[in-house]
Amino acid sequence: MPLAVGDIVEGVVTGITHFGAFVQLENGETGLVHISEVANVYVKDINEHLQKKDKVRVKVLSVDGKGKIGLSIKQTSSNGRSSYHSKVARQSFEDKLSKFLKESDERLLEVRRNTESKRGGRGSPLLR
Repeated sequence: MPLAVGDIVEGVVTGITHFGAFVQLENGETGLVHISEVANVYVKDINEHLQKKDKVRVKVLSVDGKGKIGLSIKQTSSNGRSSYHSKVARQSFEDKLSKFLKESDERLLEVRRNTESKRGGRGSPLLR
């Protein structure tokens, strides 16, 4: 049975790229879920939401003459909320806060290293 725009079908994630995920549908065809169609929140790293071999429900957004199929995970439920719960959503507040603090400290350290070398900070050969 050919796919039609608006159909909701099941599939398995077969590949992940920085711009989306490839999903093999029940009928054997493969479509792309663009990163903007993975979740209702901003997705910086698709690996935090999907992994290879994950089973997902997808909505068919487009089917062109060349066989390209556009899919969406976030549009699979009628209330606007995705039925898919990402790993990010399952993390506790403490885990999210811990991750944020670690990343923040790393960024601050990198900024300090970059600015000290430009201003002639500690160990600069300009002041000796």
